[in-house]
Amino acid sequence: MEWRECYLDVILVPPGLMVYAAYHVYLWYKLRTQPLTTIIGTNARARRFWVASIIKDNEKKNILAVQTLRNCIMGSTLMATTSILLCAGLAAVISSTYAVKKPLNDAVYGAHGEFMVALKYVTILTIFLFSFFSHSLSIRFINQVNILINTPFPPEELDEEEEMITPEEYVAELLERGFVLNTVGNRLFYAALPLMLWIFGPVLVFLCSVMMVPLLYNLDFFFFGKQRRKIDGKTSCGTHV
Repeated sequence: MEWRECYLDVILVPPGLMVYAAYHVYLWYKLRTQPLTTIIGTNARARRFWVASIIKDNEKKNILAVQTLRNCIMGSTLMATTSILLCAGLAAVISSTYAVKKPLNDAVYGAHGEFMVALKYVTILTIFLFSFFSHSLSIRFINQVNILINTPFPPEELDEEEEMITPEEYVAELLERGFVLNTVGNRLFYAALPLMLWIFGPVLVFLCSVMMVPLLYNLDFFFFGKQRRKIDGKTSCGTHV
């Protein structure tokens, strides 16, 4: 009887999450092989150039660097606060005995047993906690960059082994770790959105996960090169005519 109630959850929820996970595996592959075809890879390269330019002309750009990093910290702080507030709300719902804890049996497909309801809330709570953890670590790394980017590194006081990594490379690496953790936290937050709909049934989870993939694809990849090649091809045909 329990299987008959939860068979939709077993059939629809794992494929929906696997579609979302498979897209990010593909995105990771593109970042490793062709980083400049993605927004994330292009921004990572631009950030390294930005760090080098700030350190090179630090006397004129130190205030700009602090303000820019402060804005990044504010964004991560907002996402971390939102995640932990949602965790607190879900924890209150789990521990409560009110009717809000139980979905509407007549309007929702899928399982409504105590085990499945607990599984839904605990899964969403865990993802929001990991999102909060990632954003907190991101704030930590960006705070370190905020101090180090305006710190002078006298080369005459460094040993030969310490000179193997330049200050620009070290600060850029810390900044990149902060932004990677920020991206991971955001993607976990996005993954929790379809699971929030799991409270109302597994069909919405599958539909939302499938719809998020083309949306994220258009936000994560560049298409300017393809459009430029098409324009170049049309102009070359026009000149030949």
